[in-house]
Amino acid sequence: MDFKATKIPEVIIIEPTVHGDERGFFMETFRAGEFAAAGIDGPFVQDNHSGSVQGTLRGLHYQIKQVQGKLLQVTQGEIFDVAVDLRRSSPTFGNWVGEVLSLDNKKQLWIPPGFAHGFYVMSEWANVIYKTTDYYAPEWDRTLLWNDVEIGIEWPLIDGADPLVSEKDSKGMLLRDAEVFP
Repeated sequence: MDFKATKIPEVIIIEPTVHGDERGFFMETFRAGEFAAAGIDGPFVQDNHSGSVQGTLRGLHYQIKQVQGKLLQVTQGEIFDVAVDLRRSSPTFGNWVGEVLSLDNKKQLWIPPGFAHGFYVMSEWANVIYKTTDYYAPEWDRTLLWNDVEIGIEWPLIDGADPLVSEKDSKGMLLRDAEVFP
């Protein structure tokens, strides 16, 4: 596996070694020792699976306590995956990084604790699976507004159309008003 830092060094792109032939492919998606050597040492306690239609935007989610690191990959389709740094003491506070994840490119993205996370579905359908380092805790769940101009995420919206968002996500907080990490 190849581990590559993004413009926010703690957010890491993982490119697995893919072995393919006329039958298909095989790849390891997780090996504890290699991930730990790259600074991703879990432990992972929960797996999640999200299926979404084209134009869906989920996020930007985080938990203010029971903070979660997330390891994401796409098993069908294509998404634009985003992490926003919510660590006030970080030199990259309020900055974001985005990466296209797809079945074709087989990349994974590590989003460490202290970040908000969201994704936008670019294909007709996308299946996203991800591991978390802590359990979902609805009482600590927070949502940052996906289109906060202060953050300025450049979502690749199809034909510039408004994304499909949940009621919860449409009422997300602006960064200036949100609970953040020290």
